[in-house]
Amino acid sequence: MPGHVGVDGLSSTLQLLRDGRPRTRAELAQLTGQARSTVSQRVDALIAARLVAPTGEATSTGGRPPATFAFNPAARVVLAVDLGATHARVAVTDLAATVLAEDLRSIVIGDGPAPVLDVVAAVAHEVLAAAGRSPADVAGIGVGLPGPVDHATGRPTNPPIMPGWHDADVRGELRARLGVLPVVVDNDVNAMAVGEHAAAWPDVDHLVFVKVATGIGAGIVSDGRIVRGAQGTAGDLGHVAVPGGADVPCRCGSTGCLEALASGRAVAAALRAEGLPAEGGADVAALVAAGDALAAAAVRDAGRAIGRVLAGCVSLLNPSVIAVGGSLATAGEQLLAGVRETVYRRSPPIATQHLRIVTSRTGARAGVIGASTMVIEQVLSGELLDGIV
Repeated sequence: MPGHVGVDGLSSTLQLLRDGRPRTRAELAQLTGQARSTVSQRVDALIAARLVAPTGEATSTGGRPPATFAFNPAARVVLAVDLGATHARVAVTDLAATVLAEDLRSIVIGDGPAPVLDVVAAVAHEVLAAAGRSPADVAGIGVGLPGPVDHATGRPTNPPIMPGWHDADVRGELRARLGVLPVVVDNDVNAMAVGEHAAAWPDVDHLVFVKVATGIGAGIVSDGRIVRGAQGTAGDLGHVAVPGGADVPCRCGSTGCLEALASGRAVAAALRAEGLPAEGGADVAALVAAGDALAAAAVRDAGRAIGRVLAGCVSLLNPSVIAVGGSLATAGEQLLAGVRETVYRRSPPIATQHLRIVTSRTGARAGVIGASTMVIEQVLSGELLDGIV
């Protein structure tokens, strides 16, 4: 890269073009306050890297019409990975976090890092081929893990459902399998919150994403940014005691936790005790879809329990949107009805007057969209941009 084209300047110019709107060099110069020659050098460098592409010509006000340029999200791709207790979703996205190809595999997260990441690497090569892209096109890798993560190091921290993963070098393991690339690792629900926010609610500054599946967790977006907490455990709703809830033992060692009462695993166990065939949240959702009244009532009760915990979150965080995802959220309106019923009854009216409680709009793709978005934000700003240009 030419020495006179600084990375910070390139990044600021690229950020202006990432909305997809074509602009001329003169418009960019006006927006940045930089000299036309400086802007031209930056645009030329971004074109050479294929991050920006000509889009045509602007309307002429006399003389030759000026050329326009826009962000080219197809320049590179991102590998995005969403790992759960029993699944690995691996996707290839462009630099706008649009999914180009994806695959879903069954795994057992408790098998440990090596076998699970072997599967991830193998599927990554398959989805790259399906998208018609090569490993050389990959700008970075994003991963969501179902447990607390030290975001600075990308290492899991005592994850309760991930035996053998504590302090695992997930970044290093993936680089060894897929190449030396930027790797971003975060908690899976944080990634889902980022994905839901970016793809469905970009104009909302305060959002809580709640995942109700094998476990229960939340990702918190405040002032447009994800909140991780001191040890990366912000949003761990699953191990908050449910007010007035039964003292059911939880796998964390405590009793009466939300996860023990209202997760897909917990609802399925309650239904099995009634003689219904249910091993997890997806089975429960299938029973509800088939019209089983007992399953529908159990899911609505789970929603009420979740609502009792979320009511406190609404008072504390004052979100504009609560988006509910995960396998149990596919059980129609029953879960959401229970959540809404309790939150609106227990929370102060001022905190709920504009609150929307909705099913996730990004659905099963929330995690990979969020993991991709995290990588894109890191790669297209600051020094990492130097690796592309």
